[in-house]
Parts: sequence; structure tokens; C-alpha cells
Amino acid sequence: MIIPTRLPEYIIAAMVIILAPGPSVLFVIARAIAWGRKTAVFSVAGNVTGAFSLSVFVALGVGPILQRSEIAYIAVQWGGGLYLIYLGIDAIRKRSVHAADMTNQGDVAPSAGRSMWDGYWVGALNPKGIVFFAAVLPQFIDRERGNVTSQLILLGAIFAILAFFSDGTWGLLAGTAREWLATDSNRLEKLRAAGGTIMIILGISVLVSAIVSG
Repeated sequence: MIIPTRLPEYIIAAMVIILAPGPSVLFVIARAIAWGRKTAVFSVAGNVTGAFSLSVFVALGVGPILQRSEIAYIAVQWGGGLYLIYLGIDAIRKRSVHAADMTNQGDVAPSAGRSMWDGYWVGALNPKGIVFFAAVLPQFIDRERGNVTSQLILLGAIFAILAFFSDGTWGLLAGTAREWLATDSNRLEKLRAAGGTIMIILGISVLVSAIVSG
């Protein structure tokens, strides 16, 4: 298996997008606030499994195209960068709604299996994840060395492992500070706004990379 030469840079970029409070992080925090750390951790396990499934799907579909076409490679970067900026702006605009959703999860805690199942679909359908795997991740592969699809799958697996530990930490911290977070919606709104700002910055960096490489 080919190990991309820019792996250290990729890990940094992956951690930036993972730490940004997007749909997956907010889902885990909401579960932690409502039902505690155990439910949050099971939700994380399902979430990262869904994220890895998404990365494989994107790799199989996008990998061969990127290997053959430089134009497609740049187009994916531009589309992904613009969409990340849109997601960031939308997150900031709707931060109050998202904060309310995080404190309105219901009274009955889901089972471990249900938590993993719900988490799986949040990870598999996460728009931030789709953009990252399709537009950001390809910047760190070595196209000239071939096997683009396998490189993309490897980077997707690394992303899932990093996300498990990062999102799991979010869940444990939020589960420990349940009352502190739930009693002041401003804290959750600021968290969402911070995530949106990070997504905007990452989207701009993707566009700059596309301009430089083009």
C-alpha cells in the first residue's frame, strides 16, 4: 500500500475539520447532554463507522476520476471549498436553532445498538464529511504514484481513527459537564459559531490551494 508523502500535513488538516463543531460533534454533544457519556461513546462508534463508509464510497467513485483528470481534480477542490464556506456561514446563521436542538433530544435514552445506528447515519450523511473526503482529502495524495483509490481509502481510515478519539473526548467532556452546557444556550451557540468559522477558514484554504496548484 502506498503511503502518501504528505501524511503529516494531512493529519493536521484532518484534526482541524474533526475538531470543528460540525454535525457529528454536535450530535455527540447533544447525546451526551441528554443521556450521558455511555450513550455518547456508542454514538461516536457508530458515527466514525459511518464516516469511514462514506470515505470508501467517495474513494471508489472519485478516485479513478481524479487519477485520470487534472481538470476534475481542480473542479472538485473549487466545488468543495465553496461548499465548505457555505456550510460555515449556514452554521453561524442557524446557531440558535442548532443549540436548541442539542438540548431537545427526548427523555428516553436509546440502547447501545440504537445509538450506534443513529450515529452511523449521521456520519455517513454528514455534508462536512462529504466535502472533506471529496475535496480536501485528495490534495494529500500522490497522483503520480498511482493507486489513488487505495490512498484515499487509507486516508479515510486514518480520519475515522482520529475522529473516534476526538469525538469520544467531546462526548466524555460534554457528558461530564451536562448541566453546565444545558443551562446556558449561549455556550452552545458560541460552540456552533466557532465550528462555522473554522469551516469558512478551511474552505478558503481549499480555494487558495486550488488557485496555487492551477
